[in-house]
Amino acid sequence: MNRKLIIGTRGSALAMWQANHIKDRLADVGIEADLKVIKTQGDIIQHLRLDKLEGKGFFTKELEEELLSGTIDLAVHSHKDLPTVNPPGLIIAAVSERENPAELLIVLKDCVDIKKRLSLKHNATVGTSSNRRKAQLLSLRPDLEFDDLRGNLQTRIQKLRDENYDAIVLAKAGIERIEMDLSEFHVEEIPPVEIIPAPAQGVLAIQIRENDQELFQTLQAIHDAAVAEVIAVERKVLNLFDAGCHAPLGCYCRKVDNKYEAWTSVADTSDEFPDRLYIQRDTTDGMAEEIFAKFAKDRKLPGSVFISRDIDENTYFARALAKHNIVIDARSLIRIYPVINKLDPFILKHVDWVFFASKNGIDHFFALEPQLRKHTKIGVVGRGSEEALRKYDRIADFSGDDFGIHTDEIGHEFAKIADGQTVLFPRAKGSLETIQKAMTAGTKIIDMPVYETVLEEDVAASAADVLIFTSPSNVEAYFNDNLIEPGQQIISIGKSTGAKIEEMGLPYVTPYSPDEIGLAEAVFGLKY
Repeated sequence: MNRKLIIGTRGSALAMWQANHIKDRLADVGIEADLKVIKTQGDIIQHLRLDKLEGKGFFTKELEEELLSGTIDLAVHSHKDLPTVNPPGLIIAAVSERENPAELLIVLKDCVDIKKRLSLKHNATVGTSSNRRKAQLLSLRPDLEFDDLRGNLQTRIQKLRDENYDAIVLAKAGIERIEMDLSEFHVEEIPPVEIIPAPAQGVLAIQIRENDQELFQTLQAIHDAAVAEVIAVERKVLNLFDAGCHAPLGCYCRKVDNKYEAWTSVADTSDEFPDRLYIQRDTTDGMAEEIFAKFAKDRKLPGSVFISRDIDENTYFARALAKHNIVIDARSLIRIYPVINKLDPFILKHVDWVFFASKNGIDHFFALEPQLRKHTKIGVVGRGSEEALRKYDRIADFSGDDFGIHTDEIGHEFAKIADGQTVLFPRAKGSLETIQKAMTAGTKIIDMPVYETVLEEDVAASAADVLIFTSPSNVEAYFNDNLIEPGQQIISIGKSTGAKIEEMGLPYVTPYSPDEIGLAEAVFGLKY
């Protein structure tokens, strides 16, 4: 291509970074380009909430008009801002690599309470213009208050600095792109499997005229086909729901070990408790349509669910099921007893890491009032343990939540971090010790059983449509006295629990994460 291109962009610091990033990528393949700054409706109208603005393309319409008129050759957009259907005559010719699609909760330091989920004090006011973020945050923290937040990244941060809010939520990708310094605040990164991002969050879209085939072919040199494949699922879900970029809908798809995983969160309004779904498939073919069907108003759901532990009615899992009038039969089938009543302080002086594979391990360990050194780090298997740890004023330094559903995978990731150090494992007596077995030869392991389980006798059967087992002991206690009933389905938390169910010759499914969000996703993902 011999011609010099003109790139259309909005004028904010983030938009300029994005346009310059594409300009540099084009330069790498020998194409010169200049930038043209164009103001959009979303930039000009700052006094209205985003969901009150007319139409779906209020950050893109003016750029698209200049493309169609020929005054620019391509437009660079945050892909999540684009409507799912291009205006006639325009196409998305290429997409960028994907930046981390996580959310950042940015908190004033005097509003931090690490005992609370997300480290945010009770009844805090959060600034966000996103109905999607509001619905999902409320599902985790019903006490939070929300105020609308508009403006570019610098303006939003200044509003927090001026204490208009206790915290604000921003996409991590934008913060990283312009290298914004957030050291004066407390920052919590919320992974995309916990707060599900907007479709195509973290991706740039390059839009051109459909008839400019020469430019289309040129742009394939900077097109990320792998990213395009997974965000096509997310964007198709958005399209099927006929939702704009500010609807209370999140969808995130990724490819891991040749499998495609997708998380979806949908609510009718920002104040409604959202429904969530996780699915894993071998191909993206039909994936979006399957997700959409799972959220149909007339879909069949279980009438009742049994779970082998006590559940408070205010928990995420209880509220998720109560929304659909699903009855919960919650009862533990085991009794738990401590096996030690005193810690050797000498051992703790030489520990670099303490790793917990369960909430019971955390509670029984901290009941011993351990005096951990300041530099001792803590690892946990996932979100459930992470939240249990907060009760003791500690935040996990490692969480296995983002490394897959199998503890052996989590163990291999933790082994890389703990290599050559000393790790203490408070655990249940007789546990499988999966994480320990993954440690490298140079890592010193201190094994410490802190509790044991005793099975209840004469366990009553449950007639629930779904049986959820939370430990191998609960499986054993239940099936000592009962059989599976026709039509009942089983959900297992964890590999060791699943292994015990397999001994019974029974089928089961495993949630992506062994916490209440993962359990709710698993219940709604079953076929009835």
